[in-house]
Amino acid sequence: MNAVDIARDVRARKTSAHDVVAAALERIAARDPAINAFTRILDDEARMAAAAIDATIAAGRDPGPLAGVPFAVKNLFDVAGVVTLAGSKIHAERSPATRDATVVARLRRAGAVLVGALNMDEYAYGFTTENTHYGPTRNPRDLTRVAGGSSGGSAAAVAAGMVPIALGSDTNGSIRVPAALCGVFGFKPTYGRLSRAGAMLFASSFDHVGPLARSTRDLALAYDAMQGADADDPVCAERSAEPSAGELDRGTHGLRIAVADGYFATGGAAECHDAVARVADALGTSRRVALPEPHRARAAAFVITSCEGAQLHLENLRIRANDFDPIIRDRFLAGAFVPAAFYARAQRFRAWFRGRVHEVFRDVDVLLAPTTPWPAPPIGQEKIAVDGTEVLARPLLGLFTQPLSFIGLPVVSVPIPRPGALPVGVQVIAAPWNERAALRVAAALEAQGLAAAPIAQHGGTS
Repeated sequence: MNAVDIARDVRARKTSAHDVVAAALERIAARDPAINAFTRILDDEARMAAAAIDATIAAGRDPGPLAGVPFAVKNLFDVAGVVTLAGSKIHAERSPATRDATVVARLRRAGAVLVGALNMDEYAYGFTTENTHYGPTRNPRDLTRVAGGSSGGSAAAVAAGMVPIALGSDTNGSIRVPAALCGVFGFKPTYGRLSRAGAMLFASSFDHVGPLARSTRDLALAYDAMQGADADDPVCAERSAEPSAGELDRGTHGLRIAVADGYFATGGAAECHDAVARVADALGTSRRVALPEPHRARAAAFVITSCEGAQLHLENLRIRANDFDPIIRDRFLAGAFVPAAFYARAQRFRAWFRGRVHEVFRDVDVLLAPTTPWPAPPIGQEKIAVDGTEVLARPLLGLFTQPLSFIGLPVVSVPIPRPGALPVGVQVIAAPWNERAALRVAAALEAQGLAAAPIAQHGGTS
């Protein structure tokens, strides 16, 4: 069952939170050994929380809009009593968190039940969740393939039907890439919309948090529960919550939709661009719009994220370099040696790029683009052949996501299933603070049956 149906039935006492959570824990026990999405399962704690929800309902009190819905979180979110690993060996030595991250606490207050923490790339610096310390997370659509990253555990847990909702973070594509590769919906709201307090940051001026789910309505339900200003996160905007779940039935009427051309229409596998064409056709749009210099935006994003990321780990890079994943260590070391002038230049370009893209959104409400340049590659594969040329597979998974994170745009990655083949994703991109438009388009595509996230069965391409 999806989150909307679970919450409805629990509130109506057609089922109990206890039974829903017990079933989720059974699925996790059965499926996760093959997938490796979880780093910690909170069995006893989840059962106690479910019992408390049932008691609340029995007493005639409101349990919240997510009553009894199981959820799991990327292990960079603080969970009271749990060590926040952030995918690392070094953080495993830390004391357990003393309080929940803000968004975790808000989901719990809405009645959701936390069942565990999820695998990720070390310190969120990667696109595949091939974690050196905790093992790779396997794609439930094909267990020989990567789940994507850095929120790979989050996407895999949802795709496998272990939980209906999971939390991830997105710096350069870390929600959208695994959502596309695992065939689920992933949502990166506007930078500053959701609080990051209690989440381990990678690059502060880029980091977003958001939900992954198997339906647009579940995305919206979780997103609405997490909204609101938070004094504990200095970049969390002082904006009132803007509920989105009630907007989904409005369809796309009145929305000006275009396809992102140029950079976003070249490179990668044909099936990823074909998916965008199918979505555009379903939405009745043939308009094409080119963003200004997205290739430079991606290059500048690399500079800024590597610099900001390195600053958080300088002391451990100096005294514990061998305790990092070697690939992640080398990326941080490279960032530590980037000249300050390069960082400043990248930030100046960022301001220019933001202004030019905002001009584009004066004439359109939503843009469409591929999420990734190809479906999920095999675990361990270093390179991939594109048009007869071998390119590095891992970093290029963010080819189409990085220019959009660069200026904090809200994006929903919608899954486009392909019978007998791996799924791909299409990005539905909106202007800042216009999350409702992106969600409305995603819901319309789902209503037409073009976007869908069926539960993966036994590691086959479903």
